[in-house]
Amino acid sequence: MTRAAPPQPSAAEPAPPPVDDQLDRYRQMLLVRRFEERAARAYTEAEIGGYCHLNLGEEATVVGLMAALEPTDYLFTNYREHGYALCRGISPGRIMAELYGRRDGVSGGWGGSMHLFDAQSRLLGGYGIVGGQLPLATGAALAVDYRSGTEVVMCLMGEGTTNIGAFHESLNIAALWGLPVVYVVVNNGTGMGTTVEQSSAEPEIFRRAASYRMASARVDGTDPVAVQHAAAEAVRVARSGRPYLLEATSSRLRGHSVVDPAAYRSPETVAAVRAADPVSLLAASLVEHGVTEESLAEIDREVLGVVAEAVAFAEASPHPDPSTLFDHTYATPVPHDSRRLPGDALYPAAPRPSAQTAPSQPSTTQPSTPQPGATS
Repeated sequence: MTRAAPPQPSAAEPAPPPVDDQLDRYRQMLLVRRFEERAARAYTEAEIGGYCHLNLGEEATVVGLMAALEPTDYLFTNYREHGYALCRGISPGRIMAELYGRRDGVSGGWGGSMHLFDAQSRLLGGYGIVGGQLPLATGAALAVDYRSGTEVVMCLMGEGTTNIGAFHESLNIAALWGLPVVYVVVNNGTGMGTTVEQSSAEPEIFRRAASYRMASARVDGTDPVAVQHAAAEAVRVARSGRPYLLEATSSRLRGHSVVDPAAYRSPETVAAVRAADPVSLLAASLVEHGVTEESLAEIDREVLGVVAEAVAFAEASPHPDPSTLFDHTYATPVPHDSRRLPGDALYPAAPRPSAQTAPSQPSTTQPSTPQPGATS
């Protein structure tokens, strides 16, 4: 008897990804989640100083984007970059040590949460200045093009960054010169405390690419598979010599930074954000496809162990020596570069005269005036 062929999925409904692939994505997303939760705790314990911005709620976007890059491609991010560093293969211990400001961190303990940098994995920085990474990423793409390289540069930003001049300048010149760069806007709907609808005349950011005749797309940032496919297409276009603007929509589960209570959010908004939690959504999907709750719990235990080891590594790492503060200010030596530490005088103190060399002072005693009738 001839067996009927199984139904084939239509082009509009692609076949679901293999469960093993989804389990791998879940493990990566859970690592980002547990790492960020532990970082938030360390901040409240004063183990992490300065500013600290977390990828909580953006895990699917992080994993999907990084899966589309080759190891030789370059990555520039903003200050919300811990998850991207993890998915580029950097040791969780080195990342946590950097957050702790320790010598074994990826930036030697001097960068902190917002300035992760690892040339080996081609993560060329988190940047604390809003949009500071855009001109640099565009310049890196120019360098790749100048050398006739095959690498692609991916430049990440939040939706608030798209309202600064560097956004226009970078996309404009990339389109004019045909640079191999993918600009990715992670649109979590709120730039600090202001919604994208209140700050942008065109809240659908990907449409702005039309101003530069640049290809663009918008993708659901809570779906790691959709993000990976969209990012792979963007990377393909960029590798062919044309820039691309990709917008991934997601929501952050907490405020703008660790210290932001997000009081500007209504209870309805908070409930909607929690319902769209990408980690919970993927876990539910895996259970529907036959993965047991115990299997997911085992992955969680493994991930928690990795994070605990990262914390132990950070705590055991020594603090950097203050004399190394300026070691990586420049790639090559620069004459007369300043190595003045905080609190140091700008100029050498002028010598103070000693008592032996002090000039004589004129007498302040007034001569006596003869009194009337006095005799000499």
